[in-house]
Amino acid sequence: MRPDPRVFPMHALRTSARRVVFGALLLALARPVMAQEQRSQGAVRGVDLFRERCSECHGADGKGVTGHDLTRLWAAGATDARVLQTIRNGVPNTIMPSSTAPDEELRGIVGYLRSLNGPASATTARGDAAGGERIFSSMCASCHAVEGRGGRLGPDLTRVADSQSREALTRAIRDPGAATAAGYQTVTLVTRDGQRIRGTVKGEDAFSIQIMDTGERLQGYLKSQLREVIHEPGSLMPAFGPDRVRDTDLDDLLRYLSAR
Repeated sequence: MRPDPRVFPMHALRTSARRVVFGALLLALARPVMAQEQRSQGAVRGVDLFRERCSECHGADGKGVTGHDLTRLWAAGATDARVLQTIRNGVPNTIMPSSTAPDEELRGIVGYLRSLNGPASATTARGDAAGGERIFSSMCASCHAVEGRGGRLGPDLTRVADSQSREALTRAIRDPGAATAAGYQTVTLVTRDGQRIRGTVKGEDAFSIQIMDTGERLQGYLKSQLREVIHEPGSLMPAFGPDRVRDTDLDDLLRYLSAR
């Protein structure tokens, strides 16, 4: 039944419909802008949180002081969820602690870190993860762990691809002495009876030093009871040049690490 134009004019119906359609269009156009504004606001809040809690190790620009370069996370394949989880849980066997901060604050930090990262790399990952796992087990697992399995003398490599680019990981494997992470500097302690104990520094002050020796034992010493403390340049980790690890094997290893 047609409406009585004297009660409900047709032009009013058409005008009302146009307003509904126009309003829906404006809302649809506004949503991306609103989302972008929310992300921007989160990044702004994240700047202050990052500088307050993270910059001591990662630098004000996120490129690292004693910690990892965080400006390549998304280019290395990281996601918001994985970065937030890493901040929340920390990284085992490293100086990266877990966080009890509210999710809103962690999302602010993640938003800021994303703003530092360039677009994700379009380079196709190379190598075979299964082959890389075999290489890791035979050459790396005595000192490094992945997902709870392996040694503790070197840094835990679980999710290492979230914070290290392929180029940085390649350098760390080919020439580990070029840069040594905090908590893994090489030291030799000489006791008063001439015993030499080699390991990595876990803590040190004017009066004492704590190390993890090459047998993965945590030990503490008073410096007054030692004959000498020798801080060595370089790393306990040997260099794995092309003569020890072929480029194709390195591709496999990096593919394995990027999948953990």
